[in-house]
Amino acid sequence: MREQTSSATAGARTLLRSLLSTPTSGLAVAYLTALIVVAATAPWISPHDPLAQNLGNAFAGLSLDHPLGTDEFGRDVLSRLAHACQIAVVGPLIAVAVAVGLGVPAGLWSGYSRGWFARFLARGAEVLLSLPPIIAAIAVIAVLGPGLLKAMVAIGIVFAPRLFRVVRGATLAVANETYIASAHSIGASRSRILWGHCLPNVMAPLLVQVTLMLGFALLAESSLSFLGLGVQLPEASWGSMLRSASQHQFQAPYAVVAPGVALTLTILAFNTVGDGIRDALASRGGER
Repeated sequence: MREQTSSATAGARTLLRSLLSTPTSGLAVAYLTALIVVAATAPWISPHDPLAQNLGNAFAGLSLDHPLGTDEFGRDVLSRLAHACQIAVVGPLIAVAVAVGLGVPAGLWSGYSRGWFARFLARGAEVLLSLPPIIAAIAVIAVLGPGLLKAMVAIGIVFAPRLFRVVRGATLAVANETYIASAHSIGASRSRILWGHCLPNVMAPLLVQVTLMLGFALLAESSLSFLGLGVQLPEASWGSMLRSASQHQFQAPYAVVAPGVALTLTILAFNTVGDGIRDALASRGGER
């Protein structure tokens, strides 16, 4: 167990060094690190209360007191943008955690068992994958109700079939390896084979997919918040800020810039890190 732990730690360090050695991936990691720091310290670094209204100062322009101006209620845009970083970090993590919790165990079991029920799960996943993600998420929210947590659970449920397919495909390949047959022959339980032998060997494609899925989850959360199904007012998220800016585009045409740029850069950073992880794992596989 200690050898596996040390090996995993060494692999993580090697992967991190590979990411940081590439300029684009290193910049994306630095950006996401800064995003997490801002999200954690938003209550202390925000210049104003993000919920404090001042109707007499609505749609104020850029100033030293309000570097990004104010919205239609006179609330400081910079403070709301900083607090929305918490949604941008926590929301995708919740969605991906739900997707992993549903998709990974089912994918491992389906790829290893290969019975009629496993085939039924695979066909069911294909049906769910044929549905547009946002439409499927809206359908789930119609049952669960609006709100950040419910929206993220809905997104996680929608994303679970994608992880299921990735894990199932990787497990199908791993299940034919000799060490799996050896573990089975010496009496290892199915759970031991799945979690102790199959899972570590499907972590590479799973890690890449999870990283990319964080960006997709953030985009889905912003879309649902834009539609009023995610974060509920007066709480701030980049999607709800974009919705407010679109409704008042003539009074404050520049209001869309800050949340739009933040959303674009964050999704781009998630995708860049995912691509960097994929390239690093591919290069390690080639060296072997």
